[in-house]
Amino acid sequence: MRRIKHLLRSRPPTRTKAGVFGRHLRRAYQAARCWSISLSISVPVLLILAQPSDLFSAPQPSVENAGVGNAKTAQAFANYVRAIDVRNNSELQRGVDLLWIDRLPEAARKRGYTDLAQGGVELQQRSKLESGSEFRCPDCMIHHWEGVVFIRGARLDDVLRVLQDYDHHAEYYAPDVARSKIESREGDHFRIFLRFRRQKVITVVLNTEHDVVYTRDSASRAHSRSTATHIAEVENPGKPNEREKPRESDNGFLWGMETWWRMEEKDHGVYVQSEVLSLTRNIPVGLSWMVGPFVTAVPKESLTFTLEATRKAVLARLRATNSSGLVR
Repeated sequence: MRRIKHLLRSRPPTRTKAGVFGRHLRRAYQAARCWSISLSISVPVLLILAQPSDLFSAPQPSVENAGVGNAKTAQAFANYVRAIDVRNNSELQRGVDLLWIDRLPEAARKRGYTDLAQGGVELQQRSKLESGSEFRCPDCMIHHWEGVVFIRGARLDDVLRVLQDYDHHAEYYAPDVARSKIESREGDHFRIFLRFRRQKVITVVLNTEHDVVYTRDSASRAHSRSTATHIAEVENPGKPNEREKPRESDNGFLWGMETWWRMEEKDHGVYVQSEVLSLTRNIPVGLSWMVGPFVTAVPKESLTFTLEATRKAVLARLRATNSSGLVR
C-alpha cells in the first residue's frame, strides 16, 4: 500500500495532460491572433452592368488593392476571374439560358423552377473551369457560388431600384451590411462603400469599396458586374481607436471579391441570379476547428441571405407603393 500511495503522489497525470493541452491552446491562440479574423463574404456586392459595347471592359480584378501580398496568388485569382468574365460575356451575347438552372437536365430544371415558385433559393457551388479542369490557387482558397431567387409580382425596375439604392443597403441587408453609401455615380456606373459585419463563432468587420456598372439588355432583362477595389479589416470597430489594418498585415480572410448579377422578368415576376467569387488565404494548420466553419460556410450562407433579403426589400417597397396609391 505504501508503494501504491507513493506512486499516486509522484505521478500527477492530470497536471501533465493539462499542461500539454494548455500549451496547444496557447499556440492556437497565438496563431489565431496572427491570423485574426476577416471574412470571406459574398454578401450583396451589387453588380455591374455595362453597355453592350462595353461588355468586355468590366473592372479588372483588384486583388492588389485588396491587400494580397503573394504575386502568384494575385495572378491565379485574376486568371480565374477572367475565365468567368469570358463565360459570362459569351452567355449574355447568346441571350439564351440566362439562369444557371436553365442549363440543367429537363427533370432537374423543372424541379428547380418549382422550388423557386414556392419561395426557395436555388444554389450551386462551382469548383471547376468550363474546361472541366480543377483550378488551383497557391496559398489561397477560392469560394465560387451562384444562386437564384424568384420575386413574384415584381417588375424588373422594382428590382433595379433596390439594388441601386446603395445608400439604404444597410437597412435592406442588415446585419450583414452595417454601413453603406454611394461615393459617386455617373449614369449606371456606381462607386460604393459597404461595411460588412459577419458573425459565426467569431465576428468580422470589413470596410470595402466597389466599382459597379449596370446594363439594361432589354425591356425584361438586365445584368451587372462588380469588383471590390478596396478591402480592409477593421480593428476595434465602433471604438475611438478604430482603424483599418494595413494591407501588409491583413489577415487574409477576404482578399478579393467579384460579383455578377442577372435579372429576368417572366412568369409574372423577376428571377434574380447572383454569382459571387471570393478569395481567402488557406486555413492555418491547427486552426481549422475555429476558423474552418467561418471561412467555408460564410460564402454560401451570405449568398442565400443576400438573395432572400433582396426579395424581402423589393416586396416591402411594392407594398408601400401600393398602399400609398402611387403608380409604378
